[in-house]
Amino acid sequence: MNADQRVLIIIPAWNEAASIADVIAEVRDELPAYDVLVVNDGSTDETERMALNAGARVVSLPYNLGVGGAMRLGYRYADENDYDVAIQLDADGQHDPRYVPKLIDGLGEAQLVLGARFAGEGDYQVRGPRRWAMNLLSGVLSRMAKTRLDDTTSGFRACDREIIKMFAQWYPVEYLGDTVETLVRVIRLGHPVGQVPVAMRPRAAGTPSKSPIKAAVYLGRAMITLLLAINRR
Repeated sequence: MNADQRVLIIIPAWNEAASIADVIAEVRDELPAYDVLVVNDGSTDETERMALNAGARVVSLPYNLGVGGAMRLGYRYADENDYDVAIQLDADGQHDPRYVPKLIDGLGEAQLVLGARFAGEGDYQVRGPRRWAMNLLSGVLSRMAKTRLDDTTSGFRACDREIIKMFAQWYPVEYLGDTVETLVRVIRLGHPVGQVPVAMRPRAAGTPSKSPIKAAVYLGRAMITLLLAINRR
């Protein structure tokens, strides 16, 4: 990590008023030299006010676009303000900011680095159709990237200046586009991708879905997303 590099932490947030202030406070404590941008994705609760009160920079979308739309705005902000590194971090407290320096160190060998939940750090588990989909996606994308990628749907990521510019101009808003389709695009253009093992924490607020039906739907949609991404030019 070059001390002169400018780093932006991008936090997409949709109705995360219950957790956003604590997430920002932890990031500022752990990473005081880095800037924090919250992209308020059309929240109908107090997310925007809580983020501003916590000291983050905030840009707000007029209505909910989903994580892809929010991240596209975040990368445009990073590009227009000449950041060298961008880090994507969730607003629900699951991503531990203490791993951010390791993600940035990984940029020495790759231009996009994933925080991998299944690479030997922590005890995060996913079972059933959702896990099958993740394994298949990781197998296919590892072959394409010619390196092992254990967690291709991770939203905990770091990228360098060249990838920031790309994502500022092109970033899909479709389901899983922010993870699977962006990876396919980066790999196809010949940019090296790497990973760093990370431990995932429980959500600070809200309840994750464990419905078997939703898991099966996830499997089907993940496969469709992968096929479309691979065949899209």
